[in-house]
Amino acid sequence: MKGFGMISVNNVGWIEAPKPVAGPMDAIQKPLAVAPCSSDTHVSHGGAGPLENRILGHESVGEVVEVGSAVKNFKPGDKVIVNCVTPDWEQPLLQDGFDNNAHDLFPTSSFKFVCQKDGVFAEYYHVNNADGNLFLMPEDISIEDALMTTDMMSTGFHAVENAEIKYGDNVVVFGIGPVGLMAVAGAALAGAGKIYAIGTRPNCAALAREYGANEIISYKEGDVVEQILDLNHGQVDKVLIAGGNGQSFVDALKLTRANGIISNVNFLDPTDTISFQAPLWGLGMANVTFKSGFCPGGARRIERLVRLIQADRVHPGKLLNKKFEGFDKIEDAFKLMDEKPKDLIKPYVLI
Repeated sequence: MKGFGMISVNNVGWIEAPKPVAGPMDAIQKPLAVAPCSSDTHVSHGGAGPLENRILGHESVGEVVEVGSAVKNFKPGDKVIVNCVTPDWEQPLLQDGFDNNAHDLFPTSSFKFVCQKDGVFAEYYHVNNADGNLFLMPEDISIEDALMTTDMMSTGFHAVENAEIKYGDNVVVFGIGPVGLMAVAGAALAGAGKIYAIGTRPNCAALAREYGANEIISYKEGDVVEQILDLNHGQVDKVLIAGGNGQSFVDALKLTRANGIISNVNFLDPTDTISFQAPLWGLGMANVTFKSGFCPGGARRIERLVRLIQADRVHPGKLLNKKFEGFDKIEDAFKLMDEKPKDLIKPYVLI
């Protein structure tokens, strides 16, 4: 079969690969819609190590073409939303209630696409534990909204969940790319008071306001910490990090009140370091909590996100502002995501 991926570091293109085989609990899909992610472009530049001949992609709505003998809930022809995180649900740590880190510190054991196996930018792709990881796509939502539940909405909302946002909390969101925009939307749904969103791109700023941001903070207008402290008349309750680098954690500490929470869903580069002076953390006594993690996996997660769309609470498909059509256009969409022109929020491909 044919797929688009990483031939080697900084070298992407079309790859010939064997068609995947379904085990008893698995399913094989063909993609109906896919979206390239900054994680895919990051991997292509060596962010996950020196991978070779690895098909990329982890955001997909697909059609089932084959199921294993033990799969009960799906059959060929079903249109399904494919969570980007597909855990092996029999793992003991998952049974203890943890979402992803079933084996080690990194979520790659559950974030299998690209990290452990070929991704979804292929004529066919494999999903393990199909009954636990696939969700039948409802007819009353758009394919664009469905596609954005798989990662962007799930990840942005996970930042909100980890931050334990309560009614009236004043919140800062670092980064208003697709994940940050969903963090803004999730914070608004959770009942946040003031939402300060840090970013500069006009399209993203406009959508951030639509999703619930009260103030757009630009580094071009001065130090973002000072701007927010001035506007908020002091520190905020919660900070969500959906972009930036190690310095973002330092800035977040400056912005977070005692007993507050800093929630990170941004993948740092292996070369990043986080270093801050102890007084920023109250010499270790400030009760400021750091939380981080990849979004939860599984069908139940997608179901709950879809309910919000069906109830007209949020429409994540608005993130998709550049459409391509046809399987061969995956390459163009990927390259556009890698280049990130100023008017881009997120591209996608209908197949």
